[in-house]
Amino acid sequence: MSSQAWTDAENDLIVADYFAMLANDVAGRPYDKAEHRRQLLPHLNDRSDGSVEFKHQNISAVLKGLGEVWITGYKPAFNFQTSLVDAVARWLAINSGWTHRTLSSRRVDGMAEAAELWVGPAPTLTNQPPPDELEQMLHIAKKFDVAARDERNRALGKAGEERVLKHERDTLTAAGREDLARQIRWVSEEDGDGAGYDIASFDADGRQRLIEVKTTNGWERTPFHVSRNELAVADERHEEWCLFRLWNFARTPKAFELRPPLDAHVSLTATSFQASFH
Repeated sequence: MSSQAWTDAENDLIVADYFAMLANDVAGRPYDKAEHRRQLLPHLNDRSDGSVEFKHQNISAVLKGLGEVWITGYKPAFNFQTSLVDAVARWLAINSGWTHRTLSSRRVDGMAEAAELWVGPAPTLTNQPPPDELEQMLHIAKKFDVAARDERNRALGKAGEERVLKHERDTLTAAGREDLARQIRWVSEEDGDGAGYDIASFDADGRQRLIEVKTTNGWERTPFHVSRNELAVADERHEEWCLFRLWNFARTPKAFELRPPLDAHVSLTATSFQASFH
């Protein structure tokens, strides 16, 4: 069996095959991973079944770094070639509607029957060390500006805000505060962006909650963008403001909250500068 590095042509073939399986996986349609490997092997350069399976795990790891969903049956395996990252990026560039399709395939009409949203501790509050692969994942995310991609994805952002809106209403209703649930406002939808938060909600005791929603299909440590205005509002109204991070959104959405100051939880990096003439 070949021990040579995978060529770009081989990487493109296996990445395309992986995404064919992933589309079925996300949509909940049955498929046969072993059969996919058998059909792929004749088109590769004398690769073993095991090497193909491991390459599928490498693709899962690349997708994790890119903030995308991956096949849960192929556990991410790291220390992959840069050429594989490029192959996945090529496929995503050609199939630019992929993220929208994964979102659409799992959404419930109107969110009416959406399952209860799991809200857990932030990664910085779990008392566990960062995963060994974190540096490699963040390098990929930075190289392909995953945070900016999620920020530009209006359909993803709107769906995330809608899901949090339902969560807030359900939480208050369960606490016997239907009066407050009826007063919740979807600020970004009703007034447009610019307030520094997306949803104006309440705690059960009536205190205001100003919620900025950040949504990704990726894992809990996928980077995200925060605007200068959002940071300013977080600082000015730190007792009311919170960042609600939704992750794994295309499959089973999970969430955690970050309270100001944000730099206690994340590293804030300037990504652009305002240029003024002398």
